[in-house]
Amino acid sequence: MSERDDIFAQIAEQIEPFNKKRAILTEGTTFAGDLEWDSLTVMDFVAAVEDEFDILITMNMQAEIETVGQLADAVAKLKAAK
Repeated sequence: MSERDDIFAQIAEQIEPFNKKRAILTEGTTFAGDLEWDSLTVMDFVAAVEDEFDILITMNMQAEIETVGQLADAVAKLKAAK
């Protein structure tokens, strides 16, 4: 399993408590559409991801991230920059 796959798996674990619709998670799963998250849920989830990976996701980055796959890519990039 690659580091990127590990990151995706960890993100999927972080999503579970917030996944009220029990949507199946794929690279293309969207936070707003598929998971139907409101802004408060997104903020809580982002905080959990930041804690899990010890990173900081800026508001600008958050605005560009729409899918689980995009989030995994962003986390991998932020971890590599450390």
